[in-house]
Amino acid sequence: MRLFSALYDRVIRWSRHPHALRYLVALSFAESSFFPVPPDVMLAPMTLARPERGWHYAFWCTLASVLGGVVGYAIGWLALDAVEPLLKSHGYWDSYLAATEMFAKWGFWAVLVAGFSPIPYKVFTIAAGALHFVLPVFVVASFIGRGGRFFLVAGLLIWGGAAMERRLKQHIDTLGWITVACVVVGLVIYGWQ
Repeated sequence: MRLFSALYDRVIRWSRHPHALRYLVALSFAESSFFPVPPDVMLAPMTLARPERGWHYAFWCTLASVLGGVVGYAIGWLALDAVEPLLKSHGYWDSYLAATEMFAKWGFWAVLVAGFSPIPYKVFTIAAGALHFVLPVFVVASFIGRGGRFFLVAGLLIWGGAAMERRLKQHIDTLGWITVACVVVGLVIYGWQ
């Protein structure tokens, strides 16, 4: 079933839209404080569609993500009691508790690793604010971690270029169904706990 090929073609068309950069900036900002979708889902196709703009996209993605992280920090600092039920109901509470433990032990390095990794970054931004982590250190670690991640994604796609896009398009349905299978297996395993 070729469901993902059509979606891939649509995302590539959207990534060429005149307002695509605005959408990427908004997604990057929102993901750092409250939205569950990582900006890589727009950064990657936008860079594939226009590789000469990849570094530009990575820069704006990083800047918006760090600014969104500061909003997440403010949420943690000012309103943890209000967002705690949301963290619990959306399955982020255990991650939040783990993030607070990492802060206690690693500080700067916890933010840097969280910014670079697929760990939900919003959990770390809220935890940093709730723990009154030093804001300038948080911002520097966020720039390094988030920038490292987004510039790596853009760089790999610029380097791979048209050949990578052709290979990705050729195997997109297989990759899409593998991802769906992994999500289902994860949900089944999570449901048994």
